[in-house]
Amino acid sequence: MTKYILEIEGMMCGHCEAHMNDAIRSHFSVKKVESSHAKKQCVIVADDIDEDKLKSVVAETGYELKSIAKEPYEKKGFFSKLKK
Repeated sequence: MTKYILEIEGMMCGHCEAHMNDAIRSHFSVKKVESSHAKKQCVIVADDIDEDKLKSVVAETGYELKSIAKEPYEKKGFFSKLKK
């Protein structure tokens, strides 16, 4: 699993966050997606995402994608320690 952190300009409210989340979910198979207009970012957890398609999807929503950062995703929490 990979965690994608998108820096996005243009989101102003909770409806903008929901619009971004819905657009991501409708185009990609994701485990988790969370957007924040206050942080100006969208965090996606997924196996693999085509970054060119991701740029296109964000552009279609009307927001501006500034950057994409990736890092390995490790599930945290009490029960995640039991799986090892």
